[in-house]
Formats: sequence, structure tokens, C-alpha cells
Amino acid sequence: QVQVVESGGGLVRPGESLRLTCIASTNNFIIYGMGWYRQAPGKQRELVASILREGGAEYGNAVKGRATISRDNAKNTIVLQMDNLRPEDTAVYYCNAEAGKNSYETDYWGQGTQVNVSS
Repeated sequence: QVQVVESGGGLVRPGESLRLTCIASTNNFIIYGMGWYRQAPGKQRELVASILREGGAEYGNAVKGRATISRDNAKNTIVLQMDNLRPEDTAVYYCNAEAGKNSYETDYWGQGTQVNVSS
């Protein structure tokens, strides 16, 4: 099994930066893709950024140019750096880890961390 734990949310002012960290803990699974998703009230969950084990990254349109995702495979950790935050970035941010072994693979989610962007 895999446990996914997020940290780093909070209240920030527009224009400021934020750093979110996610750790996927497992004893026997391989962690493949990892990523950050967010969900604002009344809206669907959307991709913020994802990164493959090999390092290829993808960003949601809303954050392109303002977000950078990085990964440490040895620690099964990803870090999302978001700059120039806007009020519309307010949401619960969830970390996702695709993990498995042999032919089994599934998604694991963290409980989410709240990000509020407000003056």
C-alpha cells in the first residue's frame, strides 16, 4: 500500500509564492507518475502539474509559466513551486501517486491541503 501526505498549504497574498510538498510512502510498491491536482468550491478537480518517474512534466493551462514541479525518486517526493499566485488559485490541492508492482497499478490520493490566495 501507499500513503500520500501533502504539506505546505496556507494563506498567501496575491503575487506571492507557495511551495507544496508531497511524500508517497511505501514498503513494496513502485511509484510511477506523481502529480498535483486542485479543486475549488463548485468546480471539478483539475490538473495542476504532474511528473513521470523519468522526469517528464505536464502543467495545467491555468498555471503554465507560474508553476514548477520537481521530483526526488529516492524519496518518492514531489515539490510544487507556484509563483505569482492569484485569487483564482484558491483551492484544495491534492497529491496523486500512481503506484503498483508486477501488473498491478492504481492511484493513491492524499487528503489535500488548503491554499487560500487573498489580500
